[in-house]
Amino acid sequence: MDSASAFLQEMVHLYITALIGFMLRKKGILNQSTDHELTQLILYVTLPALILFSLDIPFSFFLIKEFLLLLGMSAYILLLSIFLAGWMRRRSNLPDRQKSVYEGLIIFGNQGYIGFAVIFAVFGEQGIVYLTMFNLIYFILIWTYGIYLFTNDKSQIEWRKIFLNPGVLSTLTGMLVLFLPISWPGLLVSTFENVGKMTVPLSMILIGSLIANITCKDFAFLMKNIYIWKAVMFKLLIIPLLLIPFAAFSIPSSLLMIAVLTAGMPSAPTMSLYAQKFGADTHFASLGVMISSLSGILTIPLLYVVLHLIF
Repeated sequence: MDSASAFLQEMVHLYITALIGFMLRKKGILNQSTDHELTQLILYVTLPALILFSLDIPFSFFLIKEFLLLLGMSAYILLLSIFLAGWMRRRSNLPDRQKSVYEGLIIFGNQGYIGFAVIFAVFGEQGIVYLTMFNLIYFILIWTYGIYLFTNDKSQIEWRKIFLNPGVLSTLTGMLVLFLPISWPGLLVSTFENVGKMTVPLSMILIGSLIANITCKDFAFLMKNIYIWKAVMFKLLIIPLLLIPFAAFSIPSSLLMIAVLTAGMPSAPTMSLYAQKFGADTHFASLGVMISSLSGILTIPLLYVVLHLIF
């Protein structure tokens, strides 16, 4: 898809799916327990299957160059995000229980759920290959530096869980198949495809259900909190646009577009989980995730339009 109108059409499809999740939650068909089960299903089953299916492609040396370019852009934007988030945290007047959340909301995006949904809807299986490569550093960082943000204790980082995390494990397994002269049996490939493609609708239904948690009281609190809006503005617009200078290095437009759109994903729901586990402000984290998810309805198409005008 190479036009802004085609992109917007795909976004409408995703938003309608999210609206279904919203309505299901409001009707009581989905609840907090089913949100947890959906999260586990996506994390441990459908997303790894999608990664394994997408990476089962013929090897080429050109892929190595693309892989290195994506790793370079990923490292650059994550390090820049860490620097900016740390600077913003030091300048804030937030309570201690909110500072780590504030920083995490700026650094870590929802690249594993809505990221895969958006990129797959627009760029298809080839987009998932690029996104998987771009996410490799992110998956490791969110399980290391992400935890350290909330604990300031390196001993809390469980290194075994990092590499046994489904996202990392499926990515490394898929890349092993990609770079070796082997392939999955045909029966497994079709299974991975059928199960993996559930990731897109399930992710959007989950996002819609999570957004339905916001109450009128939450919105009243939200409108008064300037720091949530600052986190949303930096996460969704300023940080992804800092990748635009890479256009000067003759990087393929498809790679750069995927990198920018992925960097502009809403804040990761994992920040709410970390806040709950490590004693930070869970309410503040949940509001940040919710409002960035809602704002992404406008900012993701806006980023695409900007990129479309550039390229």
